[in-house]
Amino acid sequence: MVLELNFKGDSLKIEYIDQGEGQIIVLLQGWGTTASIYKCLIDMLTSKYRVIAVNFPGFGNSTEPSFPYSAEDYADFVVAFLNELKIISASFIGHSHGGRTIIELASRENIPINIEKIVLIDSAGIMSKKKLSKRLKIATYKSLKKILLVPSIKKMFPNALTSLKKKFGSADYASSSEILQKSMVKLVNTDYSHKLCKIKAPTLLIWGENDDATPLEHAKLMESEINNSGLVVIKGAGHFSYLADLGLTQRVLHSFFNIQ
Repeated sequence: MVLELNFKGDSLKIEYIDQGEGQIIVLLQGWGTTASIYKCLIDMLTSKYRVIAVNFPGFGNSTEPSFPYSAEDYADFVVAFLNELKIISASFIGHSHGGRTIIELASRENIPINIEKIVLIDSAGIMSKKKLSKRLKIATYKSLKKILLVPSIKKMFPNALTSLKKKFGSADYASSSEILQKSMVKLVNTDYSHKLCKIKAPTLLIWGENDDATPLEHAKLMESEINNSGLVVIKGAGHFSYLADLGLTQRVLHSFFNIQ
């Protein structure tokens, strides 16, 4: 399905999945994915719930934004999108970047949406302490970037900066457009751990034991800071933990959402 949305000066066409009937669950994607990646989760829930899974601007067939979003912008986008659908109450599931967006949204004091329950799957939002090798890599990148921005050097090697970004950035970063790359820089350099204690809705954390993108220590911090929260660890799983054990994921979600 496609919805036309005017958001912060942009006229956007937003692609989304709307499946099932009943109370509403909104599913927010991880960075670099599309709503269709979560079809197995959607199918687990639609016997009782209406599940809406949206492709953020710039992902799937949704229009790319004209400016780089922060987590605050992504949360504002979700509010605007749900307002257009006249949804005022919902539960939320967020994977990775989708979880970070939910943390920003659910920690706000005044929002026009009643958040009933939250599921965070391998959620982003907490900054890890950078290892020495990582700090050296960043320092090297910044030094080389300064050199390549010198007008005479830039004129001689016009494509060098793009190549540098691809070499030093993550796969997600390298595969993103320039606007989304700038968004990603904003997101990964902001820590949202101070907002966790402001989340009031019952929260389920599902995490991969071996997640190297958002480590298990992040989940344990979230569990300690979010009131009325619980953590389920999927053994041997990585950043897409729900795919590693679909049976366990289904049992946990059915229990949390009271699906018989």
